[in-house]
Amino acid sequence: MHAVQPLVLLVDDEEDLCTLMQMTLARMGIQTHVAYRLEQAKQRLAEHHYDACLTDLNLPDGNGIQLVEFIAEQYPNLPVAVLTAYGNMEIAIAALKAGAFDFVSKPVNQMHLQQLLEKALNKPFDKAEPNSQDQLEYKMLIGQSLPIQQLRSTIKKIARSQAPVFITGESGTGKEVVANLVHRLSNRNEGPFIAINCGAIPTELMESELFGHKKGSFTGATQDKQGLIQSAHGGSLFLDEIAELPLSMQVKLLRAVQEKRIRPVGSDTEIDVDFRVISASHQDLESLVQQGRFRQDLFFRIHVMDLVLPALREREQDILLLADHFIQKVAQEWDIPAKQLTPRAQQFLLEQYYPGNVRELRNIIERAMTLSDDAVIDLQHLQTAPLRQFSMETSTETPSSSDTNNTLMSDAMPTGRKLPEEGLEAYLEKVEKDILLNALNLTHWNRTLAAKKLGMSFRSLRYRLKKFGLDTEDE
Repeated sequence: MHAVQPLVLLVDDEEDLCTLMQMTLARMGIQTHVAYRLEQAKQRLAEHHYDACLTDLNLPDGNGIQLVEFIAEQYPNLPVAVLTAYGNMEIAIAALKAGAFDFVSKPVNQMHLQQLLEKALNKPFDKAEPNSQDQLEYKMLIGQSLPIQQLRSTIKKIARSQAPVFITGESGTGKEVVANLVHRLSNRNEGPFIAINCGAIPTELMESELFGHKKGSFTGATQDKQGLIQSAHGGSLFLDEIAELPLSMQVKLLRAVQEKRIRPVGSDTEIDVDFRVISASHQDLESLVQQGRFRQDLFFRIHVMDLVLPALREREQDILLLADHFIQKVAQEWDIPAKQLTPRAQQFLLEQYYPGNVRELRNIIERAMTLSDDAVIDLQHLQTAPLRQFSMETSTETPSSSDTNNTLMSDAMPTGRKLPEEGLEAYLEKVEKDILLNALNLTHWNRTLAAKKLGMSFRSLRYRLKKFGLDTEDE
C-alpha cells in the first residue's frame, strides 16, 4: 500500500451499497469519496487525485462504460473497475475493452474486492521507474522496427489491465516471450508466470494437470497434487496453443476463468484462485468456433485484449539486430568467443523468407556457430540451413563447392532419364553413402548434428555409418 492513505472514488446510485463498500475499504485503510451520478463523478475527478475508481454500470445520467472511456482518455493512469450484475459477462467484457482495469460481480464479494484494489493500488506506473520498464521491454523484445515499437506500446497499455489477453501470430514469432513481458510489466509481476502448452499434455492427463487431484481419485493418484492453474495463483496463467484443448476441457476452463474457482479431480470442494489468463494460438479461433471445434463462450471470454505479433519478414530491419543478439547469447551459453557476420552472410540473412520466424533465425545462428571454426560466420555456414537459395549473381567471387551445394542430395541425384548401369540397389546404396558423407562434411563430422539435419535418430545414423564402414569413432 501507499505511505499515504489511498483515495478511491466510488460511483453508484445505490447509497446502501456505497456505505457497505466504504466500511469494507475503511478496514483496509482506504479513504473513499462517493459520486451518485456520472457528471458528479467527472466533477470529483477534476477536483481530487484518486488512486482508483469503482463504478456501477447503470447510472441515472449515463452508464459506467462512458465513465471508463472518459477516464481512459483524461486520466489514463487511473485504474477503474466496474460493478456488474452477476453473470453479465458481455457487458463486463465491453467495459474491459473500453479500458477498465477489472470488474466485480454483484453482490460484491469482499475478498474479491480486496484483491482487486490491492492490485490496482500497486500498479507498476506507481511503483516502478519508467527507465526500468523500458530496459525490460527492450531486453525481452529485441528490435527497432515500427511494428515492434507499436507492439511495445500496446503491451504497456494491456499490462495495466486485468483483462484476459489473446496473442496470435505465426509459429515462432515469440508468443510466450510477449506473454511473459505482459506479466512482468503488470501489477502481478511478483506472482508466478505459469506457461502451459495445451497441445503437449495427453488428453487423459489434462484435467489432473490443469486442476490437480486428490489422493485416490483415480488409479495412480497416490497423493494430492496441485494443478497448474492453482500454481498461477496471484500471477498469470499462459495457455499456449489453446485451440488444442478438447471441448470437454474448454467447459471446465471457462468456469475457472469466469468464476476464478476450480475443483480438483476427486474433490468435493472448490478452491478460489486469482490469476490473469493469457492465451495464444497460431490458428484462427473464429474459424474453429464456426466449425464447432472451439466454444464460442470461451472464445469471447479469453478474446478481450488482442495482441497480433508481426512475422519476421515484416520487420526486416530487426533481422541483423536479432542475429547479433543470438550470436552473443549462444556464445555466452556455450562459453565460446562471439563471431562476426560477414557482409555476404548479412545479405543472405536479409533475403530469407523465415516461415519459422524468430525461432528459425535462432536455429540458423546456432548451426552457423557450430559449423564455423573461425571468428566469422560466412555464407557457407548459413547455406546448410533449409532456406531459399542465396543468389550469387551479385558476388564477384568464385563460389566454392560448399557455397553452391545447398542441399544434402544435390550431388547424388541422377540427371536426365538415364538409368543407373550398376543396377538399382547398388545405385541407391551409392546415393545413400554420398548423402551421409555430404551431411558429415557439412557438419564437420558432428554426427549428432548430422543426424538432426537428416531427420533421423543418432542410432539410425550410426547403423548406416557402420554399414558403409564410416563409423570410425566409439561414442
